[in-house]
Amino acid sequence: MKIVSVFGITGSGKTTTIECIIRELTKRRYSVGSLKDIHFEQFAIDTEGTNTYRHRQAGAELVTARGLHETDILYPRALSVDEILAHYDQEYVVLEGVDEGNFPKIITAHNTDEVDERWDPSVIAISGRVANEIQEYRGLPVISALDAGAELVDLIEAKAFPRLPDFPQECCGACGMSCRELGNRILKGEASVADCVLQQAQVELEIGGRSIAMVPFVQTILGNAVEGVVKELDGWQRDKDIVVKIRGDR
Repeated sequence: MKIVSVFGITGSGKTTTIECIIRELTKRRYSVGSLKDIHFEQFAIDTEGTNTYRHRQAGAELVTARGLHETDILYPRALSVDEILAHYDQEYVVLEGVDEGNFPKIITAHNTDEVDERWDPSVIAISGRVANEIQEYRGLPVISALDAGAELVDLIEAKAFPRLPDFPQECCGACGMSCRELGNRILKGEASVADCVLQQAQVELEIGGRSIAMVPFVQTILGNAVEGVVKELDGWQRDKDIVVKIRGDR
């Protein structure tokens, strides 16, 4: 999965830019998912008095509404981007309005002042209404998605990298930098995804079919604990993979 986020002020052209990106990626035969971040305090699909609202008020931790043409799964909290992406298996996921995360980003803006306010080392391009005025800013291309959608997606194909973890340096730092610093170096062509030590994880954990990223320290603890028990059993062999499955309903 590769991710790109488009963010900017309201009315700057975010949704139009994303529509053009999705259409062009789809045209190129990629599977595409999208995520819209809504910055509105009162936003809620589930409203007071509906049947699903009553289910939740009665104590249901997860509520699903299934209609003839769509299915909506309602969590009673805001999920993190990583938790949401766990539901996706598309080749590309395009985010709208998400300005925090370890992935390349595109700023949409009316003018360069708005670009400066939102500048981030992970920005790979500028788009939106400002593309009607300039073609380059701060060393990055300013591309109109309406007029040059193919060019914008060419850049996304060249820059977007497979999904990386987003641990702070004090949590991992095994590669010598934070996850976002590594992501930014990948965008500059100074590093690769293979430089992330978690790509060669010695211990892997899945819960409910979902892979759980673990920093090397946690891998060591879990690996040592399991191996310490298994070494006492008949059948243990050095340098052989160990697979343990624990049923959730035990």
